[in-house]
Amino acid sequence: MKKIAVIGQGYVGLPLALAFASHTQVVGFDIDEARVNELNNGVDRTKEADAGVLLSARQFSVDTDGQKGYIASCAVEDLRSCTIYIVTVPTPIDEFNAPDLRPLRSATRMLGKVLKKGDIVIYESTVYPGCTEEDCVPILEQESGLIFNQDFFAGYSPERINPGDKVNTLTTIKKVTSGSTLAIAEEIDQLYQVIIHAGTHKAPSIKVAEASKAIENAQRDVNISFVNELALIFDRVGIDTQDVLAAAGTKFNFLPYKPGLVGGHCISVDPYYLAHKAVQLGYHPNVILSGRRVNDSVAEFIASKVVKLMIRKDIAVKGAKALVLGITFKENCPDIRNTKVKDLHTALEDYGVQTDIVDPWASREEVQHEYGLRLKSMEDVLQSGAYDAVIMAVSHHEFLKLDLKNFCKERVVVFDIKGVLDRAIVDARL
Repeated sequence: MKKIAVIGQGYVGLPLALAFASHTQVVGFDIDEARVNELNNGVDRTKEADAGVLLSARQFSVDTDGQKGYIASCAVEDLRSCTIYIVTVPTPIDEFNAPDLRPLRSATRMLGKVLKKGDIVIYESTVYPGCTEEDCVPILEQESGLIFNQDFFAGYSPERINPGDKVNTLTTIKKVTSGSTLAIAEEIDQLYQVIIHAGTHKAPSIKVAEASKAIENAQRDVNISFVNELALIFDRVGIDTQDVLAAAGTKFNFLPYKPGLVGGHCISVDPYYLAHKAVQLGYHPNVILSGRRVNDSVAEFIASKVVKLMIRKDIAVKGAKALVLGITFKENCPDIRNTKVKDLHTALEDYGVQTDIVDPWASREEVQHEYGLRLKSMEDVLQSGAYDAVIMAVSHHEFLKLDLKNFCKERVVVFDIKGVLDRAIVDARL
């Protein structure tokens, strides 16, 4: 098997690099020098790989041939000996909800400088249909001086990593593949078949593969927006949304989606990539964007509901203290990307409620850097205590063991976003 470089060593790139490292030499490239040093010392802050796996995979140096194994690097020169490059860098949105391709373009320019005849560049980062061939390939040609589909080739195989999921992992999820020519498409498909136990699906074109990724998460976003809108309606009706969903769920073909805050690296971002392409082509995607609007409104709804419940219980809102349990975008996972708990915190503070957040899974430094928020420790919470409101935002297993009486006032509002607390102590659920 050819030597592989995986560009980006985050939630997607690291598991991919380690899977290929069992079969060939893999350079895991990342621009974060601290991250590279941690990985080479067996430390993975994303918790997707343990120290034993990382250290046992480090079986070669970049100067040797004919071995297999993994090494992390931030040196561009270490990429020159590779012949297959897999790009897994972030593709976020900007403040206007437009695709931010700067990380992707930067990685592509870097690869263009080391690209050689016969090399293949495979993109896994989420993009809109056409991005690989229309945005990335011209950069590769310009930087390398090589001709696309003559001197070098491209492919697209959308990532399907589910952070924190130890059951549905990289190798157990079917992989969509594609290539810029029929022969390259087959080569890329065979490459992934080596590591993907669930098998592969070879798409007929790169654009089809790109579109398949965009609609996977747009579909989930729209479905969740539907039940979130139901929650807004049923709150006005005066009935519990989860009771309604439990009753409706007795029908064999009812889809079991739950209401909630929709953040994370995919569901809250990918629909905007599809919408961006649609608008470029003169079509306004009503359903996709309306779903985004509903899901983005949930944090404000929860904050206003908490305040109304406080008023109903004669709890003074201005100067009150609220505790939010969790800031990661999902339970038992350290990933804070695009968390909507930040919006919830902002909304509560706007009402004059002093709001603390506690999360044993999240990195304090990362939360401070990304959102300007200081996480509380459970020790801080127990000592400062006396909260007027508690919001279960993320159902980490540590939170399920908590006794709220230890840090709440006698009169307290409890809002259970996740529907995991004893209903006897809950004032409202989403």
